[in-house]
Amino acid sequence: MPVPGSSIEDDLRALGFDVRTAADAGEAAALLGAVPPSHRVALVDPRFVGHVHALRLGLTDPRFAAAGLPGALTVQPDARAALLRAMDRTAAAVGAGRPVAGAGDGAPDQPEDRTVPGRIALVLEAEGTPVQRPELGSLTATVPTTPEELAAARSAVAAVDDEAVRLRSAVKAHDGFFTTHFISPYSRYIARWCARRGLTPNQVTTASLITALVAAGCAATGTRAGFVAAGLLLLFSFVLDCTDGQLARYSLQYSTMGAWLDATFDRAKEYAYYAGLAIGASHMGGGDDVWALALGAMVLQACRHVVDFSFNEANHDAVSNTSPTAALSDRLDSVGWTVWLRRMIVLPIGERWAMIAVLTAVTTPRIVFYALLVGCSLAACYTTAGRLLRSLTRKARRTDRAARALADLADSGPLARAVAVVRRPGGGFTAPLLALVGSGLMIATALAAPYGSWWPVAAAGVYTLFAGLAVSRPLKGALDWLVPPFFRAAEYCTVLALAARSGVPHAVPAAFGLVAAVAYHHYDTVYRIRGGTGAPPQWLVRTVLGHEGRTLVVALFAAVLTTRTSFTTALTALAVAVALVVAVESIRFWVSSSAPAVHDEGELA
Repeated sequence: MPVPGSSIEDDLRALGFDVRTAADAGEAAALLGAVPPSHRVALVDPRFVGHVHALRLGLTDPRFAAAGLPGALTVQPDARAALLRAMDRTAAAVGAGRPVAGAGDGAPDQPEDRTVPGRIALVLEAEGTPVQRPELGSLTATVPTTPEELAAARSAVAAVDDEAVRLRSAVKAHDGFFTTHFISPYSRYIARWCARRGLTPNQVTTASLITALVAAGCAATGTRAGFVAAGLLLLFSFVLDCTDGQLARYSLQYSTMGAWLDATFDRAKEYAYYAGLAIGASHMGGGDDVWALALGAMVLQACRHVVDFSFNEANHDAVSNTSPTAALSDRLDSVGWTVWLRRMIVLPIGERWAMIAVLTAVTTPRIVFYALLVGCSLAACYTTAGRLLRSLTRKARRTDRAARALADLADSGPLARAVAVVRRPGGGFTAPLLALVGSGLMIATALAAPYGSWWPVAAAGVYTLFAGLAVSRPLKGALDWLVPPFFRAAEYCTVLALAARSGVPHAVPAAFGLVAAVAYHHYDTVYRIRGGTGAPPQWLVRTVLGHEGRTLVVALFAAVLTTRTSFTTALTALAVAVALVVAVESIRFWVSSSAPAVHDEGELA
């Protein structure tokens, strides 16, 4: 039974547990056997003293198969069998007077947990089931064994307001200046309000999307009142976008679906708003066609992201990873003002959306896109230069996993894979050089050739050859992470250039839809890799033709379909086909995903 005055049973019930009392490990095993196999279970020493939020962190986080605190252990359904085996071994060892497996192997700064849950956790780890132990900071979680320890533990609990700690920890640790200083000070309280009313992070994420779509609709009116309303609604959408993550951290409602929705909806909101601005510009007095600027802004933002994704995937598990540039960056981070300056330079989502909202309200869509293109270009130059310096100065060996991730991000279709049977020459910079030359030739030809010319088709053939050779060997070179960004730039910019130079009515809006559909496919690939489930299936990549196949098809459209509307119709049909295939497979995968529950902190950009 709990010690007199303990609230442990009430605390556990408040966290959603159905509490049962067991006299020993054998009785506890019998009680656990009666619990439905789909339920999480926990073992807690009745003498436990600590904050409720410490118990919440240790026992309710869905991301880990097993987790524990001093005197407390929880397992998800997948680890139930391992828990029962560990309980049997622990009971047998204690009964025979033998030490529990792994005893004494804890970290030097952590006292050994000699409670029954603590001993079982040691056996679980010895048998190969990792037990997550959350960082508690100022929170208390202990099992006192003397009256003095009990008094000290209760005093420590009384000295710290765990609700204040919970609110602080709901805010992302490393965020942009605008988000940190202008959104998070109050959005955390909105997150708590939502939690107390039973709202889920996915519901808040959906509300953010709906708000942004309404903002796009207001911008599409082309009136000053509509632009002002659009700016205000976009800011409110961003507040909700921050709130959903804070709600997930506050209530520990992490899920694979939630991370996917949060990430994909961010892109959907931004692209829909760009489209709304472009439509609104056409409705203004005299009309203003800014679709090419809107598509350019989308292309630039997508390319910025793929640079970040590729670099991180190439280096997140690199061996012997050292760099003087990284060391300089760490030193700069020790100077307070440089941290915020460097976070603002990259124009993260908070600063970017604030700029878009304000400029929408007081200027015109054309000025909004000019500011976006200039700001994002400078940010892209800054971040890419830093990554290049780090790559050239660090001594690291890329792993097979990193090479596979880069190959998946490359999105090579059947044509490039057929070429890849011919091995390219070795050399540290061969792959990115081939990708750069092929991409540069493709973009330059699309920009220079007149509409209806077959030169872009020929360039697409050469691009396919270079793209296949670039990925014909594992991408383990120092700069091989540049290969996917070069491919993205080639495909997106070719679609933009051919549509913009065609002069065909509505060709650029159709190209906008095509690039949006393809970009969704590429983001979906990233999120699958991050979730540890691998890239989309090869049948999907083959069906949507790969980057080189789509580039060739669009070049063929521009050469063959020279009548007034046929090019627009073809681009629209291709966009719809890609969107349907990719979206249906993506939704099927994420709804039925076996990926572990995660909460994606997201990229600053």
